[in-house]
Amino acid sequence: MNRNNIFVFSVTIGLLLSSGLTLSQDDAKGPLDSGPDGHRGPPKHVDTPETLAVKARMGDTSTLMGSITIPDAVDVCGIDPGYTRLVCLIDVLKSAMSDEVLEHFQLDYSLEKAKDWSNLPAGAFPERPGIFLGELSIKQRGMVKAILMEAASQTENEGFDEMVQTSNADDYIGTISTDYKASYSSFNTTIALLGVPTETGTWELYYGGHHFAFSNTYTDGKLAGATPSFRGIEPFPAFDMNDRTNKPLLQERNAFAALLQSLTKEQLAAARLEGTYRDILAGPQADDAIPEKQEGLSVTKLNDLQQALLLSAILTYVGDINDADAKIYMDKYIAELADTVLGFSGTTAVNSEDDYVRIHGPSLWLEFSLQSNKSTNTVGNHPHSVWRDRSDDYGGQSK
Repeated sequence: MNRNNIFVFSVTIGLLLSSGLTLSQDDAKGPLDSGPDGHRGPPKHVDTPETLAVKARMGDTSTLMGSITIPDAVDVCGIDPGYTRLVCLIDVLKSAMSDEVLEHFQLDYSLEKAKDWSNLPAGAFPERPGIFLGELSIKQRGMVKAILMEAASQTENEGFDEMVQTSNADDYIGTISTDYKASYSSFNTTIALLGVPTETGTWELYYGGHHFAFSNTYTDGKLAGATPSFRGIEPFPAFDMNDRTNKPLLQERNAFAALLQSLTKEQLAAARLEGTYRDILAGPQADDAIPEKQEGLSVTKLNDLQQALLLSAILTYVGDINDADAKIYMDKYIAELADTVLGFSGTTAVNSEDDYVRIHGPSLWLEFSLQSNKSTNTVGNHPHSVWRDRSDDYGGQSK
């Protein structure tokens, strides 16, 4: 299949997935077993004076980022999308911040600080860089909204909308959780600049919280890396919070299930991985966990429709960034398809505990894993997933 046709077809397939493969709330229910160590909730955290100071700034209110109005102050940046507008929006926000707030928001760049992301709730991982959204005024949050909508996709259930829905999940958990030290609330989502946004040099726009990490690194006016990019959600697959039904990772799960269920018996046998995967490998603080050896079914063994389904699954992650940058990544991964493999463990429905899917290419590393619920104390499963690019994680920075 022609590369351009594959890309267009993958987008079309992605739009059809929600209607072509509908999985109900009951489909996500699984064993109550919480994993090999029997753990429920975040692990114990050893505090330092620095982390205690961060925790003292945390709150428990909703930021309602989905409904906040973008202020007229950003009109000075125009409407033409791109890097220049992104930097302008950031400058507008910084000009509206006090020195005390700016001290938490604008940080020096370091790879060490860029690696301080996690899937854990704020109280369990206070090392995340940045200012808490709840510490900002409503007007400032509206400016943040404009920045995130410029850097990320505006497609429903992807990009910025996925950010909002994941924050809504923390607000939901906060209404039922008895683990107050975990600090479940969208108030505690952080945003940071690592390095100063300019036309030259390197800097990162970081946005993260429980079950989410968005880390766009820019060098000399261009996106140098959009990974690591972590996505997770609990409850799953859907929940009602903040005046909407939230289902931010349902399309990812449906895309992987559609791909696996398209395989023949012979293809499934080749794609099946040995062992059980209870979580992703290349999660937070696991930057060296991607194996050199590929395991699974070569994408060259897939027909055109199956390759389009695979690209649709990839697009549910790459499509979280803005459209222009997403196309650059998709073109890259399409060019590497012949050297890419697909692997899975568990069931092809991707609806049970320990179901796991992996796409491993020369650059691309994509994982999706279902595990038992940890934060809601209800029977069921929730996903962890990560998109990494082996050639430009953290923008290819080494220090």
